[in-house]
Amino acid sequence: MDLNHLYFRHQLLLMQASSASNERISLKHEEKAARIARSIGAFQASAGATAATSWQADGVQ
Repeated sequence: MDLNHLYFRHQLLLMQASSASNERISLKHEEKAARIARSIGAFQASAGATAATSWQADGVQ
């Protein structure tokens, strides 16, 4: 799994969501970004690596 690619793709989707022309498109991008974030979190957990608090599912910081 290429984490750099996933982080890059996640960031692009968030930027696309913030500049989307309507709410439906914005939500679509945010949902895709959330799936990627879950994939990153699952990979890190399976490797025994702790994620930064901003990547944790509950968002607690």
